[in-house]
Amino acid sequence: MINSGYNASNIQSVITIIKNGGIIIFPTDTIYGIGCDPYNQNAVEQIYKLKRRDRNKLFPILAYSYKYISKIANVNNIEKKLIQKLFPGPITILLKIKDKKLKKSLKLKDKIAVRIPNNKCALTLLKECKLLVGTSANISGINLTTNIIKCKKNFPNYDYFISDNTRMIGVESTIIEIINKDIIIRRKGVIKKKDIEKII
Repeated sequence: MINSGYNASNIQSVITIIKNGGIIIFPTDTIYGIGCDPYNQNAVEQIYKLKRRDRNKLFPILAYSYKYISKIANVNNIEKKLIQKLFPGPITILLKIKDKKLKKSLKLKDKIAVRIPNNKCALTLLKECKLLVGTSANISGINLTTNIIKCKKNFPNYDYFISDNTRMIGVESTIIEIINKDIIIRRKGVIKKKDIEKII
């Protein structure tokens, strides 16, 4: 286990750990996240075990930019407009997946949840990795936290913990899905439906 504050010099070490199937805890704009290479099935399975998470609850993906989102999912005009206006930020959108390898490694059916976090550390990691599993660093059913000590207590078996003094919201991202041009809220969060509706 390695613990370190965020700085440019340790990013390459973290990238190497991720590429070798490691598990990292890192800051986002909402809460601390736990993540790995989404194409590595063993690493994905390890996060399920650490979180004690139901296998039917699928992990969201963090992406560096729209370019990489469009590579793994089909994006219609409304979804693209929302992504361009609301990302990076505390909102996740369900899209139709087209990346077969990712579909297999994450055991997805037809949709994938994606977002771009508005956090310098997370974006620096994503610039190198392009995509990361990015789920909340808490045991399923236990309250979310932005507290470093609580995160470490919850997860004693990570490979690298990056701490950050940047203020986090402390609330999970809003999850939305577009069905027949209607906005469906799948999980309530910081961004409200009325604010999303103004965009489309």
